[in-house]
Amino acid sequence: MTASPHVLITGASGFTGQHLAPMLQSRGYRVSGTGHGDCTGVSCEPMDLTSAAQVKEVINRLQPDYVIHLAALSFVAHPTPEDFYRVNTLGTEHLLAALAEQEKPVKKVILASTSNVYGRHQVPVQSEDLCPSPVNHYGCSKLAMEHMAANWFSRLPILITRPFNYTGPGQLPHFLVPKMVKHLAEQAPQIELGNLDVARDISDVRDICQAYIALLESDGHSQTVNLCSGTGTHLKELMSILCDLAGYQIEINVNPAFVRANEIPSLRGDRTRLEQLAGPIPTRPLRDTLADMLAAARNE
Repeated sequence: MTASPHVLITGASGFTGQHLAPMLQSRGYRVSGTGHGDCTGVSCEPMDLTSAAQVKEVINRLQPDYVIHLAALSFVAHPTPEDFYRVNTLGTEHLLAALAEQEKPVKKVILASTSNVYGRHQVPVQSEDLCPSPVNHYGCSKLAMEHMAANWFSRLPILITRPFNYTGPGQLPHFLVPKMVKHLAEQAPQIELGNLDVARDISDVRDICQAYIALLESDGHSQTVNLCSGTGTHLKELMSILCDLAGYQIEINVNPAFVRANEIPSLRGDRTRLEQLAGPIPTRPLRDTLADMLAAARNE
């Protein structure tokens, strides 16, 4: 009897991994993960990406058929810049080196980069052909990771993804949309926010996970691909939907400290390449995503 294909998710205990792991299992994959804490029904073990020896030991023991590399240092305000490069850039190098040496050839490696690599280009639609221009250490470390990973294209079947904003049940409340949801679930009288007169590309985490799976099963490799909805949503509209779902109007106070200089009015991703590689991927209406998040927050 043929064993089920084995997918390793690094960072499986994180927001995305907790949605992705059960979706892969429902498609018949055997899933394991690295991370800290609960990995949502899959075996999960610690793996320090900054330790080449530990990464090699874990990979040699697990021998995955596929890898979806989500683990990263992504908190932009992290106080030690060097850590972004140790984890995001050199950590990925350690992973790819270990996968290149494992006894059983890996079938596909998906690396999660970020749309942050595009920086603040004053263009409304960002495609993979746009020249990257990151403006913080997180984006710079991910762009360095992309360049480093390209050196492995001849030895490993690598696909690099650039996710835009996404949200959904289980996202931590220090992110913008969960912050809004939490206030409305608790029926707070007011909330402090930044500039709501901007439009952003916001996907449901479950749609992003479907994209990861479709790309895993595709023939695509040796390139980058946006993960996005292709649609811009005004943050004012998002808040209006939430207030309608919650049944009351919250008072919104704009905090100047939350307003960025030179804010881009409208920003969305180009999903042409994603659909070329993975085919059509249905997207949930934003209202449905927000309703699920509000219900989950009320049950916490």
